Amino acid sequence: MSVRRWTLRRKLVVAVAALVAAGLVVTSLATILSLRSFVYERLDRQVLEGLDFATGPGGGGGGGPQGDPEDQGGSDSGSGPSPRVGTLQVVLDADGQVSSSLFVAADGTEIALTDAQAEVFETTSFPSRVPVTVELGGELGSFRVAAQEDGDTTVVAGNSLADVTATTGALTTILVIVAGLTLLLVVVALSLIVRRNLRPLDRVATVAQTVAGRRLADGAVEIPERVDDGDTDEHTEVGRVGSSLNTLLGHIESALASRQHSEEQLQRFIADASHELRTPLASIRGYAQLSLGEDAPMTPTQQRSFDRIAAESARMSALVDDLLLLARLDAGQPMRRETVDLTLLAIDAVSDAHAADASREWRIDVPEEVITVAGDENRLRQVVGNLLRNARVHTPPGTVVTTSLRVDGDDAVLEVTDDGPGIDPEVRDRLFERFARGDQARSREAGSTGLGLSIAHAIVAALRGDIAVQSRPGETVFTVRLPR
Repeated sequence: MSVRRWTLRRKLVVAVAALVAAGLVVTSLATILSLRSFVYERLDRQVLEGLDFATGPGGGGGGGPQGDPEDQGGSDSGSGPSPRVGTLQVVLDADGQVSSSLFVAADGTEIALTDAQAEVFETTSFPSRVPVTVELGGELGSFRVAAQEDGDTTVVAGNSLADVTATTGALTTILVIVAGLTLLLVVVALSLIVRRNLRPLDRVATVAQTVAGRRLADGAVEIPERVDDGDTDEHTEVGRVGSSLNTLLGHIESALASRQHSEEQLQRFIADASHELRTPLASIRGYAQLSLGEDAPMTPTQQRSFDRIAAESARMSALVDDLLLLARLDAGQPMRRETVDLTLLAIDAVSDAHAADASREWRIDVPEEVITVAGDENRLRQVVGNLLRNARVHTPPGTVVTTSLRVDGDDAVLEVTDDGPGIDPEVRDRLFERFARGDQARSREAGSTGLGLSIAHAIVAALRGDIAVQSRPGETVFTVRLPR
Protein backbone atom coordinates (compact mmCIF):
# COMPACT_ATOMS: atom_id res chain seq x y z
CA MET A 1 0.00 0.00 0.00
CA SER A 2 1.31 3.45 -0.92
CA VAL A 3 2.34 5.72 1.95
CA ARG A 4 -0.02 8.35 0.57
CA ARG A 5 -2.96 6.02 1.23
CA TRP A 6 -2.01 5.44 4.87
CA THR A 7 -4.38 6.69 7.53
CA LEU A 8 -3.34 9.57 9.76
CA ARG A 9 -3.25 7.13 12.68
CA ARG A 10 -0.80 4.86 10.91
CA LYS A 11 1.38 7.76 9.77
CA LEU A 12 1.61 9.15 13.31
CA VAL A 13 2.43 5.78 14.88
CA VAL A 14 5.01 4.90 12.23
CA ALA A 15 6.64 8.34 12.30
CA VAL A 16 6.93 8.51 16.09
CA ALA A 17 8.04 4.86 16.28
CA ALA A 18 10.71 5.58 13.65
CA LEU A 19 11.96 8.57 15.66
CA VAL A 20 12.04 6.51 18.87
CA ALA A 21 13.83 3.68 17.05
CA ALA A 22 16.38 6.14 15.67
CA GLY A 23 16.93 7.55 19.17
CA LEU A 24 17.37 4.08 20.62
CA VAL A 25 19.85 3.13 17.88
CA VAL A 26 21.88 6.31 18.39
CA THR A 27 21.84 5.88 22.18
CA SER A 28 22.85 2.21 21.93
CA LEU A 29 25.66 2.93 19.50
CA ALA A 30 26.94 5.77 21.65
CA THR A 31 26.81 3.53 24.74
CA ILE A 32 28.60 0.65 23.01
CA LEU A 33 31.27 2.90 21.51
CA SER A 34 31.80 4.70 24.81
CA LEU A 35 32.15 1.42 26.70
CA ARG A 36 34.43 0.01 24.02
CA SER A 37 36.63 3.10 24.17
CA PHE A 38 36.75 2.93 27.98
CA VAL A 39 37.56 -0.79 28.00
CA TYR A 40 40.26 -0.36 25.38
CA GLU A 41 41.86 2.48 27.31
CA ARG A 42 41.88 0.36 30.46
CA LEU A 43 43.24 -2.62 28.54
CA ASP A 44 45.97 -0.48 26.98
CA ARG A 45 47.07 0.63 30.46
CA GLN A 46 47.20 -3.01 31.53
CA VAL A 47 49.23 -3.86 28.41
CA LEU A 48 51.76 -1.14 29.19
CA GLU A 49 51.90 -2.27 32.82
CA GLY A 50 52.52 -5.81 31.61
CA LEU A 51 55.26 -4.49 29.29
CA ASP A 52 56.93 -2.73 32.20
CA PHE A 53 56.66 -5.95 34.19
CA ALA A 54 58.23 -7.97 31.34
CA THR A 55 61.13 -5.55 30.78
CA GLY A 56 61.75 -4.73 34.40
CA PRO A 57 64.08 -6.52 36.84
CA GLY A 58 63.14 -10.16 37.14
CA GLY A 59 60.69 -9.91 34.27
CA GLY A 60 62.12 -12.95 32.59
CA GLY A 61 62.44 -11.18 29.27
CA GLY A 62 65.12 -13.47 28.11
CA GLY A 63 63.56 -16.76 29.15
CA GLY A 64 60.55 -18.59 27.75
CA PRO A 65 58.98 -21.90 27.00
CA GLN A 66 60.82 -22.20 23.66
CA GLY A 67 64.16 -22.55 25.56
CA ASP A 68 65.25 -25.41 27.79
CA PRO A 69 62.40 -26.31 30.09
CA GLU A 70 64.76 -26.23 33.01
CA ASP A 71 65.55 -22.60 32.21
CA GLN A 72 61.86 -21.45 32.12
CA GLY A 73 61.00 -18.78 34.60
CA GLY A 74 58.20 -19.30 37.04
CA SER A 75 57.16 -18.78 40.56
CA ASP A 76 59.39 -21.57 41.67
CA SER A 77 62.51 -20.19 39.95
CA GLY A 78 62.80 -17.28 42.26
CA SER A 79 62.79 -14.78 39.34
CA GLY A 80 59.72 -12.92 40.52
CA PRO A 81 55.95 -13.20 40.31
CA SER A 82 54.40 -15.21 37.48
CA PRO A 83 52.59 -13.40 34.62
CA ARG A 84 48.87 -12.84 35.07
CA VAL A 85 46.22 -15.03 33.47
CA GLY A 86 45.42 -13.97 29.91
CA THR A 87 48.71 -12.16 29.36
CA LEU A 88 51.19 -12.75 26.58
CA GLN A 89 54.94 -12.22 26.54
CA VAL A 90 57.10 -12.57 23.42
CA VAL A 91 60.83 -11.87 23.06
CA LEU A 92 62.32 -11.11 19.65
CA ASP A 93 66.06 -11.39 19.14
CA ALA A 94 68.19 -8.95 17.18
CA ASP A 95 67.22 -10.64 13.90
CA GLY A 96 63.51 -10.24 14.64
CA GLN A 97 62.99 -13.92 15.33
CA VAL A 98 60.94 -15.11 18.28
CA SER A 99 63.34 -16.41 20.89
CA SER A 100 60.77 -17.07 23.58
CA SER A 101 56.99 -16.80 23.98
CA LEU A 102 54.59 -17.35 26.80
CA PHE A 103 50.80 -17.18 27.12
CA VAL A 104 49.07 -17.88 30.42
CA ALA A 105 45.70 -19.57 29.88
CA ALA A 106 42.67 -19.15 32.10
CA ASP A 107 43.57 -22.23 34.12
CA GLY A 108 47.12 -20.98 34.68
CA THR A 109 48.68 -23.18 32.02
CA GLU A 110 51.62 -21.60 30.24
CA ILE A 111 51.37 -22.08 26.47
CA ALA A 112 54.04 -21.41 23.86
CA LEU A 113 53.07 -19.89 20.53
CA THR A 114 52.94 -22.02 17.42
CA ASP A 115 55.19 -21.30 14.48
CA ALA A 116 52.34 -19.61 12.61
CA GLN A 117 51.51 -17.41 15.61
CA ALA A 118 55.18 -16.60 16.13
CA GLU A 119 55.42 -15.60 12.47
CA VAL A 120 52.83 -12.87 13.14
CA PHE A 121 55.23 -11.16 15.53
CA GLU A 122 58.20 -11.73 13.24
CA THR A 123 56.50 -10.05 10.28
CA THR A 124 54.87 -7.18 12.15
CA SER A 125 56.54 -3.86 12.86
CA PHE A 126 55.60 -2.65 16.34
CA PRO A 127 55.97 1.00 17.36
CA SER A 128 57.57 1.55 20.74
CA ARG A 129 55.08 1.40 23.62
CA VAL A 130 52.06 1.97 21.38
CA PRO A 131 49.33 -0.69 21.89
CA VAL A 132 48.12 -2.33 18.70
CA THR A 133 45.80 -5.24 17.93
CA VAL A 134 47.07 -8.49 16.42
CA GLU A 135 45.11 -11.57 15.38
CA LEU A 136 46.78 -14.84 16.38
CA GLY A 137 43.95 -17.16 15.44
CA GLY A 138 43.39 -20.58 16.88
CA GLU A 139 42.42 -20.71 20.53
CA LEU A 140 44.20 -17.43 21.33
CA GLY A 141 42.23 -15.09 19.09
CA SER A 142 42.90 -11.33 19.16
CA PHE A 143 45.38 -9.59 21.45
CA ARG A 144 46.19 -6.05 22.37
CA VAL A 145 50.01 -5.83 22.47
CA ALA A 146 52.80 -3.29 22.91
CA ALA A 147 56.54 -3.63 22.22
CA GLN A 148 59.70 -2.11 23.70
CA GLU A 149 63.35 -2.68 22.89
CA ASP A 150 65.41 -4.15 25.71
CA GLY A 151 69.04 -4.20 24.66
CA ASP A 152 69.45 -6.38 21.59
CA THR A 153 66.00 -7.86 22.05
CA THR A 154 62.48 -6.60 21.65
CA VAL A 155 59.97 -7.52 24.29
CA VAL A 156 56.27 -7.70 23.31
CA ALA A 157 53.60 -7.92 26.03
CA GLY A 158 49.89 -8.10 25.57
CA ASN A 159 46.48 -9.01 26.92
CA SER A 160 43.72 -11.04 25.32
CA LEU A 161 40.73 -9.17 23.85
CA ALA A 162 38.37 -12.01 24.81
CA ASP A 163 37.05 -10.18 27.89
CA VAL A 164 36.60 -6.95 25.93
CA THR A 165 34.76 -8.75 23.13
CA ALA A 166 32.60 -10.63 25.62
CA THR A 167 31.76 -7.44 27.50
CA THR A 168 30.84 -5.43 24.41
CA GLY A 169 28.94 -8.40 22.94
CA ALA A 170 26.92 -8.87 26.12
CA LEU A 171 26.18 -5.16 26.28
CA THR A 172 25.12 -5.16 22.61
CA THR A 173 22.77 -8.08 23.21
CA ILE A 174 21.28 -6.41 26.27
CA LEU A 175 20.80 -3.11 24.44
CA VAL A 176 19.18 -4.81 21.43
CA ILE A 177 16.72 -6.68 23.66
CA VAL A 178 15.95 -3.61 25.76
CA ALA A 179 15.58 -1.40 22.67
CA GLY A 180 13.33 -3.96 20.97
CA LEU A 181 11.07 -4.29 24.01
CA THR A 182 11.03 -0.51 24.48
CA LEU A 183 10.11 0.05 20.83
CA LEU A 184 7.34 -2.56 21.07
CA LEU A 185 5.90 -0.90 24.17
CA VAL A 186 6.16 2.52 22.51
CA VAL A 187 4.29 1.31 19.40
CA VAL A 188 1.52 -0.29 21.49
CA ALA A 189 1.20 2.79 23.70
CA LEU A 190 1.27 5.11 20.69
CA SER A 191 -1.43 3.11 18.95
CA LEU A 192 -3.70 3.33 21.99
CA ILE A 193 -3.00 7.02 22.60
CA VAL A 194 -3.37 8.03 18.93
CA ARG A 195 -6.53 5.94 18.54
CA ARG A 196 -8.04 7.52 21.62
CA ASN A 197 -7.15 11.07 20.61
CA LEU A 198 -8.30 10.63 17.01
CA ARG A 199 -11.75 9.29 17.93
CA PRO A 200 -13.27 12.80 17.72
CA LEU A 201 -11.82 13.15 14.21
CA ASP A 202 -13.33 9.77 13.28
CA ARG A 203 -16.73 10.97 14.50
CA VAL A 204 -16.41 14.19 12.48
CA ALA A 205 -15.39 12.16 9.40
CA THR A 206 -18.39 9.86 9.89
CA VAL A 207 -20.74 12.85 9.88
CA ALA A 208 -19.07 14.21 6.73
CA GLN A 209 -19.32 10.83 4.97
CA THR A 210 -23.00 10.48 5.90
CA VAL A 211 -23.78 13.93 4.52
CA ALA A 212 -21.73 13.22 1.39
CA GLY A 213 -23.86 10.12 0.76
CA ARG A 214 -27.07 12.16 0.64
CA ARG A 215 -28.47 12.76 -2.84
CA LEU A 216 -29.08 16.48 -2.44
CA ALA A 217 -29.86 16.79 -6.16
CA ASP A 218 -33.03 14.75 -5.61
CA GLY A 219 -34.62 17.59 -3.69
CA ALA A 220 -33.55 16.80 -0.12
CA VAL A 221 -33.63 19.99 1.94
CA GLU A 222 -33.02 19.00 5.55
CA ILE A 223 -29.60 17.78 6.68
CA PRO A 224 -30.13 16.47 10.23
CA GLU A 225 -26.56 15.24 10.70
CA ARG A 226 -24.42 17.41 12.93
CA VAL A 227 -21.19 17.01 14.86
CA ASP A 228 -21.80 16.51 18.60
CA ASP A 229 -21.14 19.44 20.89
CA GLY A 230 -18.35 17.50 22.58
CA ASP A 231 -16.41 17.50 19.28
CA THR A 232 -16.80 21.22 18.54
CA ASP A 233 -14.44 22.70 21.13
CA GLU A 234 -12.71 25.46 19.21
CA HIS A 235 -9.69 25.27 21.53
CA THR A 236 -8.68 22.05 19.73
CA GLU A 237 -7.89 21.40 16.07
CA VAL A 238 -10.55 18.69 15.73
CA GLY A 239 -13.05 20.91 17.52
CA ARG A 240 -12.47 23.72 15.01
CA VAL A 241 -13.04 21.27 12.15
CA GLY A 242 -16.24 19.98 13.76
CA SER A 243 -17.53 23.49 14.45
CA SER A 244 -16.74 24.62 10.91
CA LEU A 245 -18.49 21.53 9.50
CA ASN A 246 -21.63 22.31 11.52
CA THR A 247 -21.58 25.89 10.28
CA LEU A 248 -21.11 24.73 6.69
CA LEU A 249 -23.98 22.23 6.96
CA GLY A 250 -26.20 24.99 8.33
CA HIS A 251 -25.38 27.23 5.38
CA ILE A 252 -25.99 24.38 2.92
CA GLU A 253 -29.34 23.57 4.53
CA SER A 254 -30.39 27.22 4.32
CA ALA A 255 -29.31 27.40 0.68
CA LEU A 256 -31.20 24.20 -0.16
CA ALA A 257 -34.32 25.47 1.57
CA SER A 258 -34.09 28.77 -0.31
CA ARG A 259 -33.56 26.95 -3.61
CA GLN A 260 -36.45 24.59 -2.90
CA HIS A 261 -38.73 27.53 -2.10
CA SER A 262 -37.75 29.31 -5.31
CA GLU A 263 -38.25 26.15 -7.39
CA GLU A 264 -41.66 25.50 -5.85
CA GLN A 265 -42.71 29.07 -6.57
CA LEU A 266 -41.49 28.77 -10.16
CA GLN A 267 -43.22 25.41 -10.62
CA ARG A 268 -46.47 26.79 -9.26
CA PHE A 269 -46.16 29.82 -11.51
CA ILE A 270 -45.48 27.69 -14.61
CA ALA A 271 -48.28 25.30 -13.76
CA ASP A 272 -50.74 28.09 -13.04
CA ALA A 273 -49.70 30.13 -16.06
CA SER A 274 -49.84 27.11 -18.35
CA HIS A 275 -53.22 26.12 -17.02
CA GLU A 276 -54.60 29.63 -17.37
CA LEU A 277 -53.19 30.07 -20.88
CA ARG A 278 -54.85 26.94 -22.23
CA THR A 279 -58.34 28.49 -22.27
CA PRO A 280 -57.52 31.77 -24.10
CA LEU A 281 -55.31 29.90 -26.56
CA ALA A 282 -58.13 27.50 -27.31
CA SER A 283 -60.41 30.49 -27.85
CA ILE A 284 -57.92 32.15 -30.20
CA ARG A 285 -57.58 28.96 -32.21
CA GLY A 286 -61.33 28.55 -32.33
CA TYR A 287 -62.01 32.07 -33.54
CA ALA A 288 -59.22 31.83 -36.11
CA GLN A 289 -60.59 28.56 -37.48
CA LEU A 290 -64.12 30.01 -37.44
CA SER A 291 -63.00 33.03 -39.44
CA LEU A 292 -61.13 30.85 -41.91
CA GLY A 293 -64.12 28.54 -42.26
CA GLU A 294 -66.47 31.29 -43.43
CA ASP A 295 -66.79 32.07 -47.09
CA ALA A 296 -66.61 35.80 -46.43
CA PRO A 297 -64.20 37.56 -48.77
CA MET A 298 -60.84 38.53 -47.22
CA THR A 299 -57.86 40.35 -48.51
CA PRO A 300 -54.60 38.41 -48.95
CA THR A 301 -53.23 40.13 -45.86
CA GLN A 302 -56.21 39.07 -43.77
CA GLN A 303 -56.00 35.52 -45.09
CA ARG A 304 -52.29 35.27 -44.22
CA SER A 305 -52.87 36.83 -40.79
CA PHE A 306 -55.59 34.32 -39.88
CA ASP A 307 -53.38 31.46 -41.11
CA ARG A 308 -50.51 32.64 -38.94
CA ILE A 309 -52.82 33.15 -35.95
CA ALA A 310 -54.08 29.56 -36.24
CA ALA A 311 -50.56 28.11 -36.68
CA GLU A 312 -48.95 30.09 -33.87
CA SER A 313 -51.83 29.43 -31.48
CA ALA A 314 -51.52 25.70 -32.20
CA ARG A 315 -47.77 25.85 -31.61
CA MET A 316 -48.25 27.85 -28.44
CA SER A 317 -50.87 25.40 -27.18
CA ALA A 318 -48.41 22.54 -27.64
CA LEU A 319 -45.75 24.56 -25.80
CA VAL A 320 -48.12 25.29 -22.92
CA ASP A 321 -49.04 21.61 -22.70
CA ASP A 322 -45.35 20.68 -22.56
CA LEU A 323 -44.66 23.24 -19.84
CA LEU A 324 -47.64 22.03 -17.83
CA LEU A 325 -46.42 18.42 -18.15
CA LEU A 326 -42.92 19.38 -16.99
CA ALA A 327 -44.31 21.36 -14.06
CA ARG A 328 -46.39 18.37 -12.97
CA LEU A 329 -43.44 15.99 -13.29
CA ASP A 330 -41.20 18.38 -11.33
CA ALA A 331 -43.84 18.57 -8.62
CA GLY A 332 -43.59 14.79 -8.24
CA GLN A 333 -46.99 13.97 -9.68
CA PRO A 334 -47.19 10.15 -9.77
CA MET A 335 -47.44 8.46 -13.15
CA ARG A 336 -49.64 5.56 -14.03
CA ARG A 337 -48.10 2.13 -13.60
CA GLU A 338 -49.32 -0.46 -16.05
CA THR A 339 -47.75 -3.15 -18.16
CA VAL A 340 -46.56 -1.61 -21.42
CA ASP A 341 -45.55 -3.66 -24.46
CA LEU A 342 -42.36 -1.83 -25.36
CA THR A 343 -41.86 -3.93 -28.50
CA LEU A 344 -45.18 -2.92 -30.01
CA LEU A 345 -44.70 0.67 -28.89
CA ALA A 346 -41.33 0.87 -30.73
CA ILE A 347 -42.82 -0.63 -33.91
CA ASP A 348 -45.72 1.87 -33.86
CA ALA A 349 -43.36 4.81 -33.27
CA VAL A 350 -41.14 3.85 -36.21
CA SER A 351 -44.21 3.40 -38.45
CA ASP A 352 -45.46 6.85 -37.49
CA ALA A 353 -42.04 8.39 -38.16
CA HIS A 354 -41.91 6.72 -41.61
CA ALA A 355 -45.37 8.04 -42.43
CA ALA A 356 -44.42 11.55 -41.32
CA ASP A 357 -41.13 11.65 -43.23
CA ALA A 358 -40.20 9.23 -46.01
CA SER A 359 -37.01 11.11 -46.91
CA ARG A 360 -35.10 9.21 -44.22
CA GLU A 361 -34.59 5.47 -43.84
CA TRP A 362 -36.31 4.21 -40.68
CA ARG A 363 -35.22 0.82 -39.39
CA ILE A 364 -36.44 -1.33 -36.51
CA ASP A 365 -34.48 -4.02 -34.67
CA VAL A 366 -36.46 -5.80 -31.95
CA PRO A 367 -36.17 -9.34 -30.56
CA GLU A 368 -38.80 -11.99 -31.14
CA GLU A 369 -39.76 -12.06 -27.47
CA VAL A 370 -42.10 -9.39 -26.14
CA ILE A 371 -40.38 -6.92 -23.82
CA THR A 372 -42.61 -5.24 -21.27
CA VAL A 373 -42.02 -2.56 -18.67
CA ALA A 374 -44.11 -0.96 -15.94
CA GLY A 375 -45.07 2.60 -16.84
CA ASP A 376 -47.46 5.00 -18.54
CA GLU A 377 -47.99 3.92 -22.15
CA ASN A 378 -48.90 7.40 -23.42
CA ARG A 379 -45.85 8.97 -21.80
CA LEU A 380 -43.53 6.22 -23.09
CA ARG A 381 -44.93 6.77 -26.59
CA GLN A 382 -44.12 10.42 -26.11
CA VAL A 383 -40.53 9.56 -25.15
CA VAL A 384 -39.91 7.39 -28.22
CA GLY A 385 -41.72 9.84 -30.45
CA ASN A 386 -39.61 12.74 -29.20
CA LEU A 387 -36.39 10.82 -29.83
CA LEU A 388 -37.43 9.93 -33.39
CA ARG A 389 -38.65 13.45 -34.00
CA ASN A 390 -35.32 14.78 -32.76
CA ALA A 391 -33.53 12.55 -35.30
CA ARG A 392 -35.82 13.75 -38.07
CA VAL A 393 -35.39 17.44 -37.22
CA HIS A 394 -31.60 17.46 -36.79
CA THR A 395 -30.40 15.12 -39.55
CA PRO A 396 -30.31 15.63 -43.31
CA PRO A 397 -32.52 13.63 -45.73
CA GLY A 398 -31.22 10.14 -46.46
CA THR A 399 -30.08 9.56 -42.88
CA VAL A 400 -30.54 6.04 -41.57
CA VAL A 401 -32.32 6.02 -38.18
CA THR A 402 -32.38 2.67 -36.35
CA THR A 403 -34.56 1.92 -33.34
CA SER A 404 -33.40 -1.16 -31.42
CA LEU A 405 -34.67 -2.90 -28.32
CA ARG A 406 -32.91 -5.42 -26.09
CA VAL A 407 -32.77 -6.78 -22.56
CA ASP A 408 -29.77 -6.06 -20.34
CA GLY A 409 -30.07 -7.79 -16.98
CA ASP A 410 -33.14 -6.39 -15.21
CA ASP A 411 -33.44 -3.45 -17.62
CA ALA A 412 -35.08 -2.94 -20.97
CA VAL A 413 -32.79 -0.89 -23.23
CA LEU A 414 -34.17 1.17 -26.12
CA GLU A 415 -31.68 2.81 -28.49
CA VAL A 416 -32.26 5.30 -31.28
CA THR A 417 -29.20 5.52 -33.55
CA ASP A 418 -28.62 7.71 -36.59
CA ASP A 419 -25.66 8.17 -38.94
CA GLY A 420 -26.11 11.93 -39.18
CA PRO A 421 -23.51 14.64 -38.60
CA GLY A 422 -23.55 14.25 -34.81
CA ILE A 423 -24.18 16.71 -32.00
CA ASP A 424 -22.05 19.76 -31.35
CA PRO A 425 -19.96 19.02 -28.21
CA GLU A 426 -20.91 22.43 -26.82
CA VAL A 427 -24.58 21.43 -26.98
CA ARG A 428 -24.22 17.79 -25.90
CA ASP A 429 -23.59 18.57 -22.23
CA ARG A 430 -26.81 20.58 -21.93
CA LEU A 431 -28.91 18.60 -24.37
CA PHE A 432 -31.56 17.60 -21.81
CA GLU A 433 -31.99 21.10 -20.40
CA ARG A 434 -35.18 23.04 -21.10
CA PHE A 435 -35.23 25.09 -24.31
CA ALA A 436 -31.86 23.66 -25.39
CA ARG A 437 -31.37 23.78 -29.16
CA GLY A 438 -28.58 22.75 -31.47
CA ASP A 439 -28.60 26.12 -33.26
CA GLN A 440 -27.43 29.15 -31.30
CA ALA A 441 -29.84 31.36 -33.24
CA ARG A 442 -32.74 29.36 -31.70
CA SER A 443 -34.37 29.00 -35.10
CA ARG A 444 -37.91 27.60 -35.12
CA GLU A 445 -37.95 26.69 -38.78
CA ALA A 446 -37.96 23.00 -37.89
CA GLY A 447 -40.72 23.51 -35.37
CA SER A 448 -38.58 22.60 -32.34
CA THR A 449 -39.44 24.15 -28.96
CA GLY A 450 -36.37 22.83 -27.18
CA LEU A 451 -38.51 20.88 -24.70
CA GLY A 452 -38.73 17.46 -26.38
CA LEU A 453 -35.60 15.90 -24.90
CA SER A 454 -36.13 17.53 -21.50
CA ILE A 455 -39.65 16.03 -21.41
CA ALA A 456 -38.26 12.62 -22.39
CA HIS A 457 -35.66 12.91 -19.64
CA ALA A 458 -38.27 13.90 -17.04
CA ILE A 459 -40.60 11.04 -17.99
CA VAL A 460 -37.81 8.44 -17.91
CA ALA A 461 -36.57 9.76 -14.56
CA ALA A 462 -40.11 9.60 -13.14
CA LEU A 463 -40.18 5.91 -14.15
CA ARG A 464 -36.84 5.41 -12.34
CA GLY A 465 -35.01 4.91 -15.60
CA ASP A 466 -32.08 6.62 -17.27
CA ILE A 467 -31.49 8.32 -20.61
CA ALA A 468 -28.08 9.13 -22.08
CA VAL A 469 -26.54 10.21 -25.37
CA GLN A 470 -23.27 9.44 -27.15
CA SER A 471 -22.40 11.26 -30.33
CA ARG A 472 -19.62 11.60 -32.86
CA PRO A 473 -19.66 12.48 -36.55
CA GLY A 474 -21.49 9.66 -38.32
CA GLU A 475 -23.12 8.15 -35.23
CA THR A 476 -25.44 9.47 -32.54
CA VAL A 477 -26.99 7.07 -30.02
CA PHE A 478 -29.75 7.90 -27.54
CA THR A 479 -30.04 5.12 -24.92
CA VAL A 480 -33.09 4.71 -22.68
CA ARG A 481 -32.93 2.26 -19.76
CA LEU A 482 -36.13 1.26 -18.00
CA PRO A 483 -36.56 -1.30 -15.21
CA ARG A 484 -38.57 -4.28 -16.44
